[in-house]
Amino acid sequence: MPVTVLLVDDEPLVRAGLRAVLEAQPDIEVVGEAADGAAVIPLVRRLRPDVVAMDVRMPLLDGIEATRALLRSVAAPPKILVVTTFENDEYVYGALRAGADGFLLKRARPAEIVHAVRLVAEGESLLFPASVRRLAAEYGDGDGNRAARAALERARLTGREGEVLRLMARGLTNAEIAAKLVVGTETVKSHVSAVLAKLGARDRTQAVIAAYESGFVAPR
Repeated sequence: MPVTVLLVDDEPLVRAGLRAVLEAQPDIEVVGEAADGAAVIPLVRRLRPDVVAMDVRMPLLDGIEATRALLRSVAAPPKILVVTTFENDEYVYGALRAGADGFLLKRARPAEIVHAVRLVAEGESLLFPASVRRLAAEYGDGDGNRAARAALERARLTGREGEVLRLMARGLTNAEIAAKLVVGTETVKSHVSAVLAKLGARDRTQAVIAAYESGFVAPR
C-alpha cells in the first residue's frame, strides 16, 4: 500500500510543489489538501492519511494548535510532519512539543522531502540534531523545568536506557545506536520502546524534547 499524505498549507503554490514531488513517487499518494489547520480533523477522519504535512504558520489555526487538536481528537492519529520556512522558529519548537513527529524545511530538495515522508510513515521521527538543540536552547528551559525533571525521575530509566536516550537526542537511528553500543538493532528497539513507555512519550521526538526539558541532555 502507498504512503498516503494530507497537505496542509495556506499557500497554494507550496501545496502544488509538494504534491508534484510526492506524487512522482510510486509508493506515495497525496489524498487531500487543506488551506488551514481548522480543516485538518474532519479531513483526517474522512481520508485517514498516514502522514500530515502541515505548515507551522497559518492564519486561522496554526500548526501547533492543529497538532494538539488532532492528537487530542483522533484515536489513531497520523504522523505529523511540520513544514516550515525557518528552522530556528519558535513555532517549530512549539509544534514538536505539541506532538509533531518532525519538521521539514520548505527549501528542502525533492529527495529530502520524499525521504522525510517515508521516514515518519515508518515510525521514525525526523530530527535535525543541531537544529533541535538550538531550538531547545532558545525556546526551552535549558536548565530543566521542575515538572520535566520530576517526570524523568519517575521514569527510572536504567543506565543503558539513559545512554539510548542521549543517542536519540543526537539524532541517531536505531541502526546507528546499535553500532555505537555494539548491540543488535532488536535490542535497541527494545530499549527505545522502554524509554518511550517510561516517559509516556508518543514517539522519539517527544522523548528527545523531554530529555532537553528535564535537563537530562544539555541543549547547548
